[in-house]
Amino acid sequence: MSTDIRETHLAADRRESRGTAIVVGASLSGLMTGLTLSRAGLHVTVLERSGPSPQSGAALGLVGVDLDGESRLLDGSNRRAPSLIAIAAGGSSAMHSWSAVHARLRIAAEADPRVELRHHTVVADVGQDADAAWVTTSDGDTLRADVVVGADGHRSVVRRGVAPHKPDATFAGYVLWLGIAQESDLPAAHRLGRHQEGPDMMSGGDDYFVGYPLLGKDGSSAVGSRQLGFAWFDATRNDLFREKGRIVGDVVRRSLRNDDIPERTYRELEAQAQKLWPQPWRSAVLDRIGRRRLIGTPIAEYVPDTIANGRLALVGNAAHVQTPMTGQGFDQSVQDAEALAEALATGLPGATMEECLRSYQMTRLHSARDLVRSGQQFSRSFSGEAA
Repeated sequence: MSTDIRETHLAADRRESRGTAIVVGASLSGLMTGLTLSRAGLHVTVLERSGPSPQSGAALGLVGVDLDGESRLLDGSNRRAPSLIAIAAGGSSAMHSWSAVHARLRIAAEADPRVELRHHTVVADVGQDADAAWVTTSDGDTLRADVVVGADGHRSVVRRGVAPHKPDATFAGYVLWLGIAQESDLPAAHRLGRHQEGPDMMSGGDDYFVGYPLLGKDGSSAVGSRQLGFAWFDATRNDLFREKGRIVGDVVRRSLRNDDIPERTYRELEAQAQKLWPQPWRSAVLDRIGRRRLIGTPIAEYVPDTIANGRLALVGNAAHVQTPMTGQGFDQSVQDAEALAEALATGLPGATMEECLRSYQMTRLHSARDLVRSGQQFSRSFSGEAA
């Protein structure tokens, strides 16, 4: 069955439309791209393989950002719209859990009349010709639009169409153990100081650790109500992830979660945490281990040669994958989304879609490559692998 997305927006005002877009992936970069393309005048359909509330142990640092900033693009009322950072932060410059930021962006996308979210939709392939781009779903449906944007992460399907010569991100040589503990579940003596906002970074033996205070699930910053997130860098258990099929060759497939992690590994991590990490992070790690609520994520890297090809484009981790140690993954996704929307808003309808996407690539490719390469210096040093 073939469905042209342009025909699903018959009720829209054609005089204001600058075309249609499909965004593959409704993670942070996908939702941000959908919102900015809508402000640029496109009707956007965002396709996501999972449900509306995916979970992640990651966190985002928004300390020091401009929460009062406005988008450079106009909203549907010809007014300046809130910036993506302002939407994501929800009025607070503290560190936020990935899930909380995702929820705020999803609510904004659901309220946008030019954005349609479709969950539980798996994209199997992409294609294009002179007149349109399209995606084919695992159910055999074909959805067409003026442009297809891959925001589908480090295992991007859209990347195969943009860079068929270089479709895969590769393993960086280490994994992260991720978790978020509730401060109320920890002993009172093992809680953070009242005024701490930024992360704690420390090394222990061959490992590295970043702990970060997060707002509570209710948005509270009060002592005892917050959350304690952590990322434990580990280069000693790569064989486990290969045995479990999470790394195949040099390609990262997926994470280990909760019950997929062997009991032996939980016991080893528990013993190491007791020796390596100070309070309150030791208690946070032990809490997650004790509840068997841990995520093991192999780290991938991807230095792009191209992020646009014809009517296909890439943003976020589909376009470039850098180590989390750079601390700039979210910021880079914001810049991708805004640069893509600005290229289309400035170029259309006078320029062709291909010309607009070439402009986007010229704006973003060089800095993206530099960031990934700078992070590789840490990865090679930490993992002990040669550059």
